[in-house]
Amino acid sequence: MVTDLSLLRLLQLVSPGLPIGMYSYSQGLERAVEDGWITSAEQAADWMHGLLQNGLGLVDAPILARLYEAWSENDTAAVAHWSQTLTACRETAELRAEDRQTGQALARLLVNLELPEAEAWLKHPDATLATLFALAAARWQIGKADAVTGYLWGWLENQVLCAVKLVPLGQVAGQRLLKNLAGELPALVERALNLSDTEIGGSCFGLALASSRHEMQYSRLFRS
Repeated sequence: MVTDLSLLRLLQLVSPGLPIGMYSYSQGLERAVEDGWITSAEQAADWMHGLLQNGLGLVDAPILARLYEAWSENDTAAVAHWSQTLTACRETAELRAEDRQTGQALARLLVNLELPEAEAWLKHPDATLATLFALAAARWQIGKADAVTGYLWGWLENQVLCAVKLVPLGQVAGQRLLKNLAGELPALVERALNLSDTEIGGSCFGLALASSRHEMQYSRLFRS
């Protein structure tokens, strides 16, 4: 049987079983549910659609593409620049902590998977999930567009799993939500790969507000 090893590596990298703790983070969704902003599958879909179109598609995805290029060219200065840029785009302490913690966790995993370049990021203050994701994708010969698609898919799958627990939604409703929103990813990836440096940037006020309020939430299931 012929298999595409880079595809298998990508599937491993986006697996929810990856031990970096993404299941611990809802990225503001928990507070949005707590405050009554999201009470149905339709409202959850609107929330995720807005974050994809105005947040990840304009910030995370194009920066991930640049990090991939930087790692491919062994340009450590560019890696540092884009990692710092992504950190600066996080609008709350909670979101910055999430990115740093998951990035450092992925660095630990990659060191154990024989990618020694990740070691420098084990305690790096500007470590982000995208930084280490891009490193793994570049070294495992995963195509840039495929890496960006996989990164967005991983985010979307985690958000849907959070919604299933929090709203709550049934498993079928969650799968329907995942199917419908996944249809947006190809166009988002294409747009992200064609953005200029000056076009990178976006803000989701609802996410920033929900995240800042979540920092003070008394009883919660998720770290963000």
